[in-house]
Amino acid sequence: MTTLALSSAELPVFFEERHAALAARLTPEALAPLAEARDAAAVARCLGEPLGLYAHLVPEALGGAPAGTDRAADPTAIDVRALVLVREALGQVSPLADAIFAVQGLGSYPVVLAGSDAQRRAILPEVLSGRRVGAFALTEPEAGSDVASLRTEARRDGDGWVLDGEKVLISNVPLAHHLVVFARAAAAPGGGGGAGGAPGAGRAAITAFLVDSGAPGVSSEPLPMSVPHPIGRVRFQGCRVPDSARLGEVGGGFKLAMQTLDAFRISVGAAANGMAARALREAIAHVTRRRQFGAPLSEQQMVRAYLAEMATELDAARLLVARAAHKRDTAAGAAARVSTEAAMAKMFATEAAQRIIDRAVQLHGGMGVIEGTEVERLYREIRPLRIYEGTTEIQKLIIAKGILERAAAEPPADERARGEAR
Repeated sequence: MTTLALSSAELPVFFEERHAALAARLTPEALAPLAEARDAAAVARCLGEPLGLYAHLVPEALGGAPAGTDRAADPTAIDVRALVLVREALGQVSPLADAIFAVQGLGSYPVVLAGSDAQRRAILPEVLSGRRVGAFALTEPEAGSDVASLRTEARRDGDGWVLDGEKVLISNVPLAHHLVVFARAAAAPGGGGGAGGAPGAGRAAITAFLVDSGAPGVSSEPLPMSVPHPIGRVRFQGCRVPDSARLGEVGGGFKLAMQTLDAFRISVGAAANGMAARALREAIAHVTRRRQFGAPLSEQQMVRAYLAEMATELDAARLLVARAAHKRDTAAGAAARVSTEAAMAKMFATEAAQRIIDRAVQLHGGMGVIEGTEVERLYREIRPLRIYEGTTEIQKLIIAKGILERAAAEPPADERARGEAR
């Protein structure tokens, strides 16, 4: 590849000068160390120093990259459009690097939102440099999309807490130095849960903790995947942590988890767009080069129809992602929470990327399923994006909820008509 396909060039109306400057640095040459690396720990370090990409996971006020003047009043704001460009680029160059980068954000942004000054000072500078890797320990064997049903318990014990439970499918686990752990604690006052340190029920009991991955009572094991991806299982058995390890208020963990996922969900669509763009590029190169029936495959009408569908779906996905990111970055107050737009972007982009990559495999014929070819690897790499950070099915529920709430807030059509007549 001589260049990367980035939305700042294709859709400049959604981006600003700082994004164009970032895009200029995201070149195949600059990212070549990531493309060539197979060691996840080395990739994680490289994303920090020398590339400096982790700066886009931390607000400027805490040592990260600027988020622009629209969000200057919010000290926790990150530039989502910058995340979009970084993940588009990583999706084309190294989906392994993209996965590590994304989870580094999930494992550090809760510290930005709810961490004490001491926690921020201890964690964020090392996150920026790549000397520290974080993980987001939310999913459990019996609690995936239904976060409120998680069973990991945090029991009050003197001036600290004791954690017991199990987390599964936690990305970055083999590399992580710290875990943001969500556990069921005594419910907040008035939350209807247990008292005296007994685990409460429902969302009101969920509390977040910052836990060292090497702490006594913490054990982990990697889980093999169909793609190179650091992921594993974590168990907590009598793991004692001080109250100073708590992130935010008791009972504030569910809100913190959702705020974190909301900030990064849009960028999942960007990663999918990056992978789809790479697949489309590979498909175009193959059908132009490959000859059948005395002519290049690209001369066949069916092949051209596939390419047209792939390019159109990719453009539509880019538009949805760029719109959501732009609104997130520029809206103020309650309007900055763009759950519906983010869900649309994540759902459509990941599903479209799956279709685009599948067609790229089809256009490659038998070579498309030979292990080690680019489209075969992308076919395996894209599949998890339709699941993590909210499945496609959950995104549909979020979208439907959002449009129904907006419809309920609008006056009925007959009232609008009477108002216009007056």
